[in-house]
Amino acid sequence: MSKILIIGSSNTDLVVKTSHIPEPGETILGDNFMIAAGGKGANQAVAASRLGGDVAFIACVGNDMFGRQTLENYKKENMDISHIRTDNAAPSGVALISVAADGENCIVVAPGANSALSTADIDAADALFREADYILMQLEIPMPVIEHAAALGKKYGKKVIINPAPAAPLSDELLKGLYLITPNKTECRQLTGIEVADDADLDKAAAVLMAKGVENVVITLGSKGSYVRTPSGSSVVPTMKVKAADTTGAGDTYNGALLVALSEGQPLEKAVSFASKAAAISVTRMGAQPSIPFRKEMDN
Repeated sequence: MSKILIIGSSNTDLVVKTSHIPEPGETILGDNFMIAAGGKGANQAVAASRLGGDVAFIACVGNDMFGRQTLENYKKENMDISHIRTDNAAPSGVALISVAADGENCIVVAPGANSALSTADIDAADALFREADYILMQLEIPMPVIEHAAALGKKYGKKVIINPAPAAPLSDELLKGLYLITPNKTECRQLTGIEVADDADLDKAAAVLMAKGVENVVITLGSKGSYVRTPSGSSVVPTMKVKAADTTGAGDTYNGALLVALSEGQPLEKAVSFASKAAAISVTRMGAQPSIPFRKEMDN
């Protein structure tokens, strides 16, 4: 099995279940409250590990209650956390999440120690970059760190994947030579300037990204599945129909699962189908990391 290196954020999620997402200035009474492990990078690393991947995770947490508990949780997830640094100055990252009755959510993130992750942390993990086959990142850590890590991965001939969430501009230099990018429709519009309304728009948006040097493109379409574009053509891969309880972390579960399937040698379309199934299972449960399935659930 190929090795997976994930670099990204680590947060503690403070989650309140509500009847609906409040409007600006509106105060509503919530329902259930939970504290759960989260952060896009951490969610993807945990997902990849639970689904059978050989995973190493690079991140930064604070020297506080949340940071210490986070590290204890990671020790149970069977992944290499030797390059998670504890920062003594910044607090651990937290996310304030409202989850509506229909499963939709509203999230505010205070990055904390995630913003302290540095290019020096990347250089200190050089051995992990040399060993990895796939390198996955998101956008909840500083952009110079992402660019530095991508450059190092490309230097060593690794397959670098960017999940461009939350939406932000990406430089042409970062996009050039990426093995794969996995935006949703909103992030796709941010990256290409194309409003995705139909299949033709998907083709146009993917063409823009591939013209900038991205080898493969997967655009997630929610309940409509995923659009897959490779040098040999394009297709839409459907997803399972489920009743959503909480969509928090579904995209992260998807990306972690996608990496596992690719690391096992599955072609991209089959890997996308595997990822869609994992994400569909996750939305039927509350919380980010608590909702991530294990491989035995997928196999059954």
